[in-house]
Amino acid sequence: MAPAAAPMPAAAAPAAPKLLSAAALAQYRRDGYCFPVRVMPAADAQAIRARLEAYEAATGGALKGNLRHKTHLLFPWLYDLVQHPRILDAVEDILGPDLLCWSSSFFIKEAHDPSFVSWHQDSTYWGLSEPDVVTAWVALSPSTIEAGAMRVIPGTQGDQIAHRDTFDKRNLLTRGQEVMVEVDASKAVDLVLAPGEMSLHHVRIVHGSEPNRSDDRRIGYAIRYIPTRIRQVAGPRDSATLVRGADRFHHFDHEPRPASDLAPGAVALHKAIADRQAKILYRGTKIEGFDADAARKTS
Repeated sequence: MAPAAAPMPAAAAPAAPKLLSAAALAQYRRDGYCFPVRVMPAADAQAIRARLEAYEAATGGALKGNLRHKTHLLFPWLYDLVQHPRILDAVEDILGPDLLCWSSSFFIKEAHDPSFVSWHQDSTYWGLSEPDVVTAWVALSPSTIEAGAMRVIPGTQGDQIAHRDTFDKRNLLTRGQEVMVEVDASKAVDLVLAPGEMSLHHVRIVHGSEPNRSDDRRIGYAIRYIPTRIRQVAGPRDSATLVRGADRFHHFDHEPRPASDLAPGAVALHKAIADRQAKILYRGTKIEGFDADAARKTS
């Protein structure tokens, strides 16, 4: 008589979500976004805004050009923001425990500013090996419909769509890129956020935003997170910030925390990284390989 088969080990129970509700996770999986997620008190968001605006006042104008891109490599208080535990808890619920911050960007629209963001997918020019990328869009000021809140088209996160470049000076995107399909704006959802709240969206969801018609600036900080297995496939070796877990793949050089605001070493490193990433973002255009200091916008 054959011996009885050993019992099969019980399947490990899935880890309980750290921050997102089951409904929020289901919405993200189905529709490509979820919101609002409270990550800090409004007073904390106002304090970050105050530090930004103190720097702008000291330097005589709004943050511009490549200083809006990967700004967490220049200011410790933004480096701390991309590692905020509640932001990372929510992103871990989607991507798992080993996380890199690949980039961050300020999206700032001045009061009554005609600037806008065309319908696009983030994944178009980033050169990453997989579309398993989450953007945490953190509101540092009220992001209302009147102020030009981000809008998404639910369920469009499946395939990569062809884009055209416009280089429209009012467009906040690097190349003024827009999808080459008709977008039914009647299906758009406005991601209205209060200061200290964030939205999460998939790298391929079609999204954009209208001009700011309000009396206040609209300030958002978009932080792009990837699991450590992802690689850069469209350019030279890339860099990223390890924010949680372990990096067993080593596809990216790890970026250090700045010692102080605009520390000389941090400024030099940021310029080198911005120049390198510009070659990725602008590849195939007439301005491929330009000096990122001349960039008027960031994607």
